[in-house]
Amino acid sequence: MTELQAEGLTCSRGGREVFRNVSFKVPAGAALIVTGRNGAGKSSLLRMIAGLVRIAAGRLSLNGGTADTPIAEQAHYLGHQDAIKPSLTVAENLQFWTRFLGSRSDIRPALELLDLAPLADLPAAYLSAGQRRRLSVARIVAVSRPVWLLDEPTSALDAPSQGRLSNIMRDHLAGGGIIVAAAHGAIGLERARELKLGVA
Repeated sequence: MTELQAEGLTCSRGGREVFRNVSFKVPAGAALIVTGRNGAGKSSLLRMIAGLVRIAAGRLSLNGGTADTPIAEQAHYLGHQDAIKPSLTVAENLQFWTRFLGSRSDIRPALELLDLAPLADLPAAYLSAGQRRRLSVARIVAVSRPVWLLDEPTSALDAPSQGRLSNIMRDHLAGGGIIVAAAHGAIGLERARELKLGVA
């Protein structure tokens, strides 16, 4: 069984220690919600797991994952920026990301799941903030990876879209996936464990 494990993680940014000695285990089929005040290091922790922030001390491992493959290549990172090219259509954006991530998967199921199929030929420049967020979620749905790292995933989503995202996350967990999400409020995963940063 896959398990994401952190042992004694410490993060330093710009000469300042953001957090230290953070440890947790997230087994397959489970979610961990990272909470804490602004500046506590929620986003930094997710970016660390994604390989975008250097580990100052400690160790990260994905037990049961693909051998000799970095965790970052077995994870999807959904950050604050939606990473969308405005000049490309919705479908072209998703095609770009699936190919970049090493997949030739059919993008239509992901577009339909996120209610984006009617917008497939629309340039992304014309999307609302919520539509852009749904396109970002479609990217992680279209290419299968065991670990999802979600930074405020419900940001800019209306109530129906939040419900759709909750169902998508539950399906990922039901299939043995792992979710680590940074959030200030509920994201629709009632059984998720909490890791609160900034607490001595």
